Amino acid sequence: MPAEDEDPSRKAPGSPERAWLGVVSAEHARHASRHGWIQLNHGDRRNLARMRRGDGFVCYSPTERMGDRAKLRAFTALGVIADDEPYLADAVMNMGAKGTVRPWRRAVDFDDVHAADLRAVGADLVLTQRPNWGYGLRFGLVPLAVADFALLRAAMEG
Repeated sequence: MPAEDEDPSRKAPGSPERAWLGVVSAEHARHASRHGWIQLNHGDRRNLARMRRGDGFVCYSPTERMGDRAKLRAFTALGVIADDEPYLADAVMNMGAKGTVRPWRRAVDFDDVHAADLRAVGADLVLTQRPNWGYGLRFGLVPLAVADFALLRAAMEG
């Protein structure tokens, strides 16, 4: 199922059939890519269950660290979903006053990439052409046009 407004003819050879953009701090994106997994929305399962093996996945980081006020606005990690279902992590996460949770994760084969600033690539993305495109990021996961995945992969590998 292509992202809304995506032209299927824009799919680059070797690209995944579907792609997603997850919102996570740069610090968390680096940690996840080092360990080969992602978790979103503080370990909630729902968004992770939307993805399938082989889907492209890009981390967008509005900030360097969760809770920072300084804006980063960069694409910080990129890979392909490598498992069939979300799985529960072995370790628990301390959520402060909310107690501890055992987060859900997905395995990802991350590419060796560097961050790409939104200002450098944003004008070329289908994602950013929509009015109020950033509003959807608050949900933690949004569909990403496969053409955008290919563009970001090229920008982040170069």
